[in-house]
Amino acid sequence: MVIDFHTHAFPDKIALRAVEKLADASGGLTPYTDGTADGLARRMRESGVDLSVVLSIATNAHQQRSVNDFAAELDQREEFVAFGSVFPDAPDALEELERIASLGLRGVKLHPDYQGFDVDDAKMIPLYKKISSLGLITVFHAGVDYGFAPPYGATPDKMKRALRYFDTPVVAAHFGGVDCYVDVLDLLAGENVYFDTSFGYSMMPKYYALKIIERHGVDRMLFGTDSPWHTAEMEMRLLSHLSLTDAELDRIYSGNAKRLLRL
Repeated sequence: MVIDFHTHAFPDKIALRAVEKLADASGGLTPYTDGTADGLARRMRESGVDLSVVLSIATNAHQQRSVNDFAAELDQREEFVAFGSVFPDAPDALEELERIASLGLRGVKLHPDYQGFDVDDAKMIPLYKKISSLGLITVFHAGVDYGFAPPYGATPDKMKRALRYFDTPVVAAHFGGVDCYVDVLDLLAGENVYFDTSFGYSMMPKYYALKIIERHGVDRMLFGTDSPWHTAEMEMRLLSHLSLTDAELDRIYSGNAKRLLRL
């Protein structure tokens, strides 16, 4: 079984425009789906992925409800587990977290750069405490985002400080931080946080990928692609060259995610 813990899809009417905008902002990245849920499902079938966690981001206060309604629709499909999102500065962010839980969604995605916060900012503490009280998983974009100029909101030092406020699982995407592998190895590896492998292929040096997994532990690694920006074949190619055992790969591909999602 293969579970992709990091994917994106958009409502049909805005999918193409959203993908084109994101690709342009990131310097011309090539998308491997059309951005729709059906496009993601097709790519999953082609790649042998059984289940995808679909992550949405509320980039302003007015988007929250529609973003989470869309997530709830996706969550009804057998091939998806969908996470919601809140805009941290929205006056009703805490109430919307309660609604996310009431919709049966199992987690939230937060993106410091798109949402304008640092992960260790004191203003985030009530949000983190609420997430924990509701038993939700939190996935953070971590490290550099190619669509933004520095400074970035979820560098490994900031992430390490933020972890103290959570009592529920946290996932730092992209091996703990895009283009931050030295600091991830020094500061985050071994901490109480999961890493996903998304966007690692061609971006993560083999040496650091292996060292991070060795220091952090296979049981806290989750397979991910960042679809539509990378494919499962890409990320599997990286993992297949790290001298991991079949049992270790099985845990990364699905075992750890099944435990985390209580499947």
